[in-house]
Formats: sequence, structure tokens, C-alpha cells
Amino acid sequence: MTFKASVLTLYPEMFPGGLGLSLAGRALEVGTWSLEAIQIRDFASDRHHTVDDTPAGGGAGMVMRADVLAKAIDHTSPSGDPRPKLLMSPRGKPLTQARVRELAAGPGAVIVCGRFEGVAPRLIAARGLEEVSIGDFILSGGEPAALVLLDAVVRLLPGVMGNAVSGEEESFENGLLEHPHYTRPQEFEGRPIPDVLVSGNHKKIAAWRRAESERLTKERRPDLLAAQPLAK
Repeated sequence: MTFKASVLTLYPEMFPGGLGLSLAGRALEVGTWSLEAIQIRDFASDRHHTVDDTPAGGGAGMVMRADVLAKAIDHTSPSGDPRPKLLMSPRGKPLTQARVRELAAGPGAVIVCGRFEGVAPRLIAARGLEEVSIGDFILSGGEPAALVLLDAVVRLLPGVMGNAVSGEEESFENGLLEHPHYTRPQEFEGRPIPDVLVSGNHKKIAAWRRAESERLTKERRPDLLAAQPLAK
């Protein structure tokens, strides 16, 4: 099954961007996933292709028009389309690795990229959009966030990564940050590879990696430990 991504945007030229390179790019070429970038302005009814208007009640900035976006969404995702409809938004629920895995296991996604002051709640409710945030910061638009989301999803599609185990041992997969990795040379500027990693004792190596994951998580992301039982 091909993962089908449809992105609604005012800047379709931003896609595929970096997703056309490396693993994601090769997967795109061979049809593991597909991507269409749809120009929202094409669904405006006036000769100027207007997609925004002043906010009700006054204030700075502009707001994307619900009627134009609705036409774009309905064209892209007609009745019966099983794909979730996502809106990249700083007000959304934080994107997690668990949600990424859910998306990667599905048929694809319709992704709406907001601009200006955002998208009116009437449109979000009317079209059942799932608001998704990639972090507590503001971008110029939803396009960079959509690229991040798609990169996270595509790499988990079957056959994209050469070694599927690589995706299972990364940060957030087990509720912890990933342990450090080392490779040659044996010593770099006076810093050697930890002895345990060259001991050949796989049980000790596994224990060291788990301990390092817990240590790093405690230092850098203690919030992740709340629901994570530590090894005794």
C-alpha cells in the first residue's frame, strides 16, 4: 500500500524540498509513498484569488478564509477518503513518535498548512481537522512543520530504512532518549570508546545502553520519565 500525502499550501514549490533527497527521495521515486502539493489559491472564486480577510472584531494580521479552504479540502479529500486531515498549528497537540507510527501505518494524510494569523475554528470543526504542533515556537507557516511531520512518517514506511531495527531503538520509541553511539577510531582526541562496547558481552552492552538512556533522559527530559519504570 502506498502512503499518499496531500499538502494544501500557498507555496507548493516548497515541496518535496528535502523530502526529494536521501531515503525519503528514493522511496518517493519507487512509489513507496506519493506526494501532491495543492495550491489553495486555485479554489478562490474572485479574480485576485483571495484566500484571507481581516479578523472579525479587529486586530492585526489576516485570517485564512474558511470557504476557500473548505473547497480545497473537499476537492482533495472527498467523502470516503480514509486519510486523517491534519492542520499544522502551534495550538495543536504535540506530535509524538507514537502518533507518527500511527500515521505511518495508515493510508496517508491530508495536511493543511496555515498562514497569516491561522485558520478559523469554524473550518477546523466543519472539516474535522486534527491540529498538530511540532513544538512550542512559531513558524512563518505550516509548510516547514508539514515537511518535518512527513519526514518522521516516511522513514518508518516499510522498506525505507535499510535496517528496520534502527527505527525501533531510537529516542522516544520506548519512552526514553536514545543511548549514545560510538564508532572508530578507538580513541578520538583522548576520548576512548567505553570498554563495555568492545567487550563482546551483549548482556552488559544492553544494560549499559539502557542505563545511558535513563541517565540522558533524567538529565535532559525528566518529563518523559513520569510513566517510564526504571530498571532496578
